[in-house]
Amino acid sequence: MEKKLYEMAYGEEGIVKNIDESLKKKVAGMGIRVGKRIKMMTRQPLKGPVVVVVDEANTSLGMGVANKIIVDVQK
Repeated sequence: MEKKLYEMAYGEEGIVKNIDESLKKKVAGMGIRVGKRIKMMTRQPLKGPVVVVVDEANTSLGMGVANKIIVDVQK
């Protein structure tokens, strides 16, 4: 099931399927690329940032960025 990265539940994992063109270079430096496995760790309230794990490294993303990344969530 596909959903925006920001919509993922705590502990949910999936494969990155699509990244908005305007963000691809920015998030590639964080290890986030199409085909990579990603896991939601925390999401701050009130439109705050999310913390995800990619390649065993924690990365923080703002809500605007996280809403432009589509993940195929593994059930």
